[in-house]
Amino acid sequence: MNGAAKKFSGYAWAVVALLWPVVLLNYLDRQMVSTIRASIRADIPSIASDQQFGTLMAVFMWVYAFLSPVGGYIADRFNRRWTVIGSLFVWSAVTWATGHAQTYSQMLTLRALMGISEAFYYPAALALIADFHTGGTRAKAVGLHQTGLYTGLALGGIGGYIADHSSWRNCFTWFGAAGVGYAIFLMFLLRDAPVQNSNGKKNTISVRETFLALWSQPQFWILVAYFTLPAIAGWAIKNWLPTFLADNFKMKQGPAGLSATVYVQFASLIGVVLGGIIADRWMRRTNRGRIFTSATGVLLIVPALLGLGYAPDIGFAIGAMILFGLGWGFFDCNSMPILCQIARPEYRATGYGFMNLAASSIGGITTVVLGGMRDRHVNFSAAFTVLAVVALCAAMLILTVKPRVANAEENSK
Repeated sequence: MNGAAKKFSGYAWAVVALLWPVVLLNYLDRQMVSTIRASIRADIPSIASDQQFGTLMAVFMWVYAFLSPVGGYIADRFNRRWTVIGSLFVWSAVTWATGHAQTYSQMLTLRALMGISEAFYYPAALALIADFHTGGTRAKAVGLHQTGLYTGLALGGIGGYIADHSSWRNCFTWFGAAGVGYAIFLMFLLRDAPVQNSNGKKNTISVRETFLALWSQPQFWILVAYFTLPAIAGWAIKNWLPTFLADNFKMKQGPAGLSATVYVQFASLIGVVLGGIIADRWMRRTNRGRIFTSATGVLLIVPALLGLGYAPDIGFAIGAMILFGLGWGFFDCNSMPILCQIARPEYRATGYGFMNLAASSIGGITTVVLGGMRDRHVNFSAAFTVLAVVALCAAMLILTVKPRVANAEENSK
């Protein structure tokens, strides 16, 4: 038994390692559009305004949002492994095709298709990690997985340089081909956890049962709202920060795109690792340890947004971006672990899908609104102030959540 347990524990960390390149490609592929905006608009004249360009980014988010619960339910009901592999293969093929788009309508269609395929990955991947990391390593494991996310977002900044020195189309062609190849590789190495629900049996619950199990809990309603409010600022930073820096500090596309991604994402990378370690240790003293760690991160986001919106120079803005990234990391690595304290294993991927639904759909609306503001020459500083107030409300909200149980899983290791 000890040998089997040790083997299981070793593969639990191998799962994180195998999924790390997948989440990197997931966020690299979606982030590149915002960092090479100028090149895409110059090459595709039918993208006539920044509001249209904002719609390109938003349509991905809306489709991604509405299908996330579907992807989560499929992962819960059938197979997490194949959900991850299939999602990676399809979105990588769509990424490759994006490099060959010629019109606004083609770009819009491909961005929607990418939203469909990527919606299936994240709920399945985080639930798979939670299946393997059932004890006191859950937040650390999720945090390490999230470092791939922030590495992908940071690398998205090189899109501007590739576009400046080669072609924006190569960005999508090269990384799309890499993703297809890695999906084939995962077919041989990635596997599901032996037990996927609390009963130790194959999940046969219906859609109705899953929906009621989640939404009948007031704690889940609060968690969805909490996950959504800071995410509005997160989507604004991901989609419009390169343009904000270029406008406010007279930067070219390449430096603006790299600055907008590297500082925030490098700090987020540190934040998810540090936040995971702190949360898991805090859990030894109280079962609200992950809630407290997450709330601390959101409180850091508040001054970061205000500092960024009213930064007098690029140096001050860099400091604000680093603070935002650190706080975001604390928040991000604890969302699925907190959900695990509220929802049973057979509902977790679906639950995370509903969280994505709320956060991404509202984030998509924000993205379009900010594009319209830019078309009308409205400064983003006021928007950052509003987002800071929203984040402050979120930090207060999560402190009202009470975990379902002290959680025997947390004491199993």
